[in-house]
Amino acid sequence: MTDTVKGNSGPPTTRAERARLTRRRIIDAAAELFVERGYGATMLDQVAERAGVAVQTVYFHFGNKSTLLKRALDVGAVGDDEPVELLERPWLERIKAEPDPRRMIELWVANSRSIMGRVAPILAVVRGSVGADPDLAAQWQANEQQRRTAHRALAQILADRGLLRTGFTRQDAADLTFLIASVESYFLATATLGWSPEHWESTTVSILISTLLGPAGP
Repeated sequence: MTDTVKGNSGPPTTRAERARLTRRRIIDAAAELFVERGYGATMLDQVAERAGVAVQTVYFHFGNKSTLLKRALDVGAVGDDEPVELLERPWLERIKAEPDPRRMIELWVANSRSIMGRVAPILAVVRGSVGADPDLAAQWQANEQQRRTAHRALAQILADRGLLRTGFTRQDAADLTFLIASVESYFLATATLGWSPEHWESTTVSILISTLLGPAGP
C-alpha cells in the first residue's frame, strides 16, 4: 500500500494535506481489496481497516463504494492524486512537440502501457462483473468513453499536422486507435496470449504506424 502521496517530501503539515493523505490511503486500500476480493465482496469497513481509518471517515470522503471505485480508477490512470486531468499533463505536450510521427505514436503507446499496468487489475474486476452489477456496468461504460476521448486526442494531433494515411478522417483514426490499443486488446495479449506488456506495446506501435500513417506517412 502507498503510504505517502506523490509530491509530499515530509509529514503532512496542514489539515488539507492530512486529509489528502487520508484519502489516498483509502483509495489505495480499496484498489488492493477490489483486486484481491472482487468489488462485490469488498466492504467499506474492510477498506477502512486496511487504510487504518474509521469507516465513518471512508463515508465522509467518498460516500459510497462506487465513488471509491471511480477514484481508484482515476488515480490509477494518471498515477497520482494531483487534480490534473490526463489530457492536461506534460506527456501530451511532449507528443504534440515531437516532429517524427512514428515517434509520436511510440510515445502515445508507451504512456498507454503505463496506464494499463496501473489500472488493468481493477478494470479486469469491473469487466468481469458488469453483467451482474449496474454500478460496474456504468463505470465500465464511463471508462470506455474516457478512453475514446483520449484516442480522439491523438487522432486530432495527427490530422491537424496532415499526417494521417490518405483517405483517413480524424474519426477513422480515432476509432481504429481505440480498437487497436484498447484495454480489451491488452487483456487478450497479456492474459490470454501470455505476452509481456513490452510485447503488447511494440506490436501495438507497429500496427498503429502501419494503419494510421501507412505508406503515405512521412
